[in-house]
Order: sequence, then structure tokens, then C-alpha cells
Amino acid sequence: MPDENREQLEKYIAPRNITIIEAMQKIDKNARNILYIINEDGSLFGSLTDGDVRRWILNSGDLNARVEAATFTHTRCLHEEEADKCDFLMDSALLKSIPILDKDNKIVEIRFRDRKEVGYMEGADLSLSDTPIIIMAGGKGTRLYPYTKILPKPLIPIGEIPILERIMNRFHEYGAKSFYLTVNYKKEMIKSYFTEQKLPYEIKYVEEDKPLGTAGSIRLIQEKFDRPVIVTNCDILIDANYDSIIKHHVAAENGITIVSSLKNFPIPYGVLDAEKEGMVKAIREKPHLAYFVNTGMYVVNPDCFEMIPVDQMYHMTDLAEDLMKNGGRVGMYPISEMSFLDMGEFQEMKRMEDRISEVL
Repeated sequence: MPDENREQLEKYIAPRNITIIEAMQKIDKNARNILYIINEDGSLFGSLTDGDVRRWILNSGDLNARVEAATFTHTRCLHEEEADKCDFLMDSALLKSIPILDKDNKIVEIRFRDRKEVGYMEGADLSLSDTPIIIMAGGKGTRLYPYTKILPKPLIPIGEIPILERIMNRFHEYGAKSFYLTVNYKKEMIKSYFTEQKLPYEIKYVEEDKPLGTAGSIRLIQEKFDRPVIVTNCDILIDANYDSIIKHHVAAENGITIVSSLKNFPIPYGVLDAEKEGMVKAIREKPHLAYFVNTGMYVVNPDCFEMIPVDQMYHMTDLAEDLMKNGGRVGMYPISEMSFLDMGEFQEMKRMEDRISEVL
């Protein structure tokens, strides 16, 4: 196999002894949401998708387990002499990719479905048409000053499109038709911009007279909801399957589900693991600490909104904590680090633009 072909394949192949967190990082980098896992002799062991990783995390939470524990071992594949059946198999089995194997069951090629076809395949039976979407767009965006001295944060462009419009367009791809925007800072500018746009969805404005936090303004909404509601900040994009998030929330019987992203923090030093009396038992050179962080996107059962105090500063994290104190279920829906795009910091804006050009 030519070196350039092997180098291309390496992005989608990993040995079965790497950890879950290492596999997540590799899936992030290849942007195809899949990794093919191989045995020591190079033969195919199975496949790992972001969904497989998510199920593993929710069931065990162990990010340092070997990837083989979470691998799907009945992976569809074809041998070289059968490669002409690839399109038929992808169409009939709704597959995004198929590995082509040689006589020793080693991967020599991976065929991918065209991205546009994949998007249609994923979205064909997905719908948020009856799901209310609440977007918190009232903050001052102090982290992005001085940009926000001129424009409200929701209208700061990522590429050529304001971040808020990108968020709504993404939900609309899953069928969302109605949005509630809680507005305060420079609200007339936000309303004026969207009045001039020809949008395929409806916007209902919820106007604060004073800052009420990320949850307090929800009590200003007059409508009574009868199904789970998505609540999200106005400065993030989540590159995930929104229909799956809703289904997970319902299946887990959560009151609130927090969409959470893996974040890796490298330690630029050797770390000592010590026992009693200062005896060193291990030295870990430049390890990574991994945590799941709150992205600012939630699925909330409507009865939880009754806990929000009227006309008071109150945040979504307050609501989650109060629900847990009262015995309610607060769960999480984990996504990878690259699936969480945050515009809240200057250094993140360029990464968001680059990622949007790749996947959105």
C-alpha cells in the first residue's frame, strides 16, 4: 500500500489497547465519527462510533478503560473481491462507511458515504417540530468586550452569519419551527436584525426589564409546555444529533439533562503519585486531566420550570441543583470535545469558524 494511502487510513484506525479517551480524541480529529479497531496482527477487531463511546461513558464512566471494551465487534465489512457491492450495502444497511479487507482481514481501504447523503440519511426521520426551543440571548457578553460594545453577543458573526442565527438554523435542520428568545441587552438591535430576515421559523421574544439570569426569564414565558423543552445559551453550537439528545432524556427519565463535553487539560510537568511518608510510587509524565463540562445546553421537563422564582436572578445551574436537592433526576448527555463550539472566548472564535467550515 502506498505511504499516502496508509497515512490516510491511520486517521480511522486504532489498536484495541488504547483508552476510551484516546479513542475519543482520534474520532474528533478525523471528523467522521468512527474509528476501526484492529488486533495486534492488524486484522479488523471491530468499530467504535461516538455513540458507542457515549453508551460506555453513561454505563461505566471509565474514560481510561481499554477501547476494546466498548468496541462493536460485528462490524459490516467487505473483502477486496466484493468491493463492487459497497454502495448497495451502505444503502441497504444505512451505513456511513465500510472497511475493505484483504485476505488476512486487514483494512486496505475505507469507503465513506458522501457527507450530504449522510446528512439526509440522519435527518430523514428526525424531528423537533413539536419541541420548544428557548435561547438565552439577554446577556452583555462581557468576555467578548469590546466587540459587544458595538454588537450584542447574539449578532456577532461566525463567518458571515450571526451565531444566534446559526444556532436556530441548526435546530431547524431537525424540524424546529418555533423559538423563544429571552432578550435584554441591545434587544432592539436583535429584533431589528431578525425582522429584516426571511426566516423559515417563528421567533417569539421574551423581554427582560432587568437581568434575571439564564433561567429567571423563563418564568416570563406565558405558554404552558406539555413536553420536554430545550434551553440553550446563545453563544454555543453543539454538533450532535439533537433527536438523540431528546430521546436519551426521555428514556433516562431525567428531569433535566445537561449536554456535557469532554475537556482535556494537559499538565506540563511530571506528576508524582505518593504514598504515606512521601514515598513516590509512580511518576506520570505530562498527564492529561479529563472532565465533563457543562456546555450550556439543557433538556428540561416543563414541571421543573415551576421551581424558578418569579422576578429574581436565577440560573439554570441553580435549577439543576435545586432539582437534585428535591430528589429529582439530573443526568448528562456526553459529547466529544470538538462537538462543543464555544464563542464565549476570543481564542475560541477562530476554532468555531474553522470547525463550522468543516462540519456545518
